[in-house]
Amino acid sequence: MAPRSADASRKTGETDISVSIHVDGSGKSDIATGVGFFDHMLDQLSRHSLIDMTVRTTGDLHIDDHHTVEDTGIALGQALTRALGERRGIMRYASIDLAMDETLTRAAIDVSGRPFLVWNVSFSSPKIGTFDTELVREFFQALAQNAGITLHVTNHYGANNHHIAETCFKAVARALRAALERDPRQPDAVPSTKGSLKG
Repeated sequence: MAPRSADASRKTGETDISVSIHVDGSGKSDIATGVGFFDHMLDQLSRHSLIDMTVRTTGDLHIDDHHTVEDTGIALGQALTRALGERRGIMRYASIDLAMDETLTRAAIDVSGRPFLVWNVSFSSPKIGTFDTELVREFFQALAQNAGITLHVTNHYGANNHHIAETCFKAVARALRAALERDPRQPDAVPSTKGSLKG
């Protein structure tokens, strides 16, 4: 089977990004975005999806973290859709409820070629350290849009904002891992009655 790997780059007046991913990896990551909390979250995304990731982002952090986070999501999504190609042989659907201490979050995914995000997550503070909590949604919006996935994320409950954010990343990672697994019963088929998962 062909390796499911791809690179993506993005350079604008706001960011300069290079991304390399290997879908059938072991969860190794080499992340440097200049935003410590975001690096931690991307490490979790890689580790729990088993997608190897190398990410290098230089952004206009003197303004804020927004462009860095959003554009990294764009580049990762572009790399993922390139790596998956026609999306043959994937399980396509997955969902998981993920617990972390007092927090429980669900992620459900359809690797459909049709981008859509449903986001039912609230934070009790605008910041986790210096990181804007609203950027968690911005990242997943960019990822879903550019990876061509339908993604639903719901935080059932939680008190600690760090835990809420982290369960979002871990739940999405685990759902991605399951949805992107190769289906041994139809390893060469596109899992759609339309015969295409390109939107």
